[in-house]
Amino acid sequence: MRKDIEFRTGDGVILRGWFYEARNATAPAPIVVMAHGYSGVKGSLTKYAEVFSASGLSVLLYDHRGFGSSDGAIRQEIDPYQQVSDMRDAITFAHTLPGVDASRIGVWGSSFAGGHAITLGATDHRVKCVVAQVPMISGHETVRRMFLANRAAKLDKLFTEDRLARMNGAEPKRIPVFSTEDEICSLPPQVSDRFIKASEDEDPLWKNEVTLRSLELMGEYEPGAIIHLVETTPILMIVGLKDTVTPADVALDAYNRALEPKKLMTYPGGHFAAYYQFFEQTCPAARDWFLQHLAAETEQAALPGKAA
Repeated sequence: MRKDIEFRTGDGVILRGWFYEARNATAPAPIVVMAHGYSGVKGSLTKYAEVFSASGLSVLLYDHRGFGSSDGAIRQEIDPYQQVSDMRDAITFAHTLPGVDASRIGVWGSSFAGGHAITLGATDHRVKCVVAQVPMISGHETVRRMFLANRAAKLDKLFTEDRLARMNGAEPKRIPVFSTEDEICSLPPQVSDRFIKASEDEDPLWKNEVTLRSLELMGEYEPGAIIHLVETTPILMIVGLKDTVTPADVALDAYNRALEPKKLMTYPGGHFAAYYQFFEQTCPAARDWFLQHLAAETEQAALPGKAA
């Protein structure tokens, strides 16, 4: 049921991914546009896409530019605002897919892309339902907590040096995403070799590397600042109560500022536990939220006196 797809962004970059047709659909089906988090690739999310597809939802799952199978001049660079723009192009591409009801589009994002899901829910009125799993809420607060003052000062110096070097034609400076040593990486603290190996085994296209500028740009990203603009679009937020990567208290504060209709699902684990130990809770919660709200919209439209 999975097909290879590719589409062109507004600036001509080819992004690649998979289209999962809704199973057993008798009419045009809703579609969920999905994208991976900070340094991930699409292969890590196939089990979510398969559950959604089996329940009657079509799914568009793709790699961000510069990652996995997608093109991109600068590999492994994470620019949140560029990724949001590309995700809007993915939503446009979803309109062209067979058997899709383009009036019923949901977005699912996890971690860094959870912030994208919030941003799109606030700014793109084609989005009718949002799921933000362990979402990035405040880049500033996240980076502040990850790096002590002396290391933060060193980072500022490295950011300046990298920008000057790139202006003069040098290759972008790169750093690990995770590290087994006490060195600058994107997502401290130290992890085990086993943790990194498990990430590599899950999808061979994943690399434990991003550009230094990715970390700089992360610190500037503030999707939580506009969460109140999601307004009438239903939003489900999934939060790990022990999450320190996208801090739980920051996410819960953002949820309190979100408007109805909204729902909070929590689990008693850390950030990455959402994908593994608590998958049987996080995935069905997202599936049911999409089915409830994307299906309900069509039913409401069909009532007498309702505009189509």
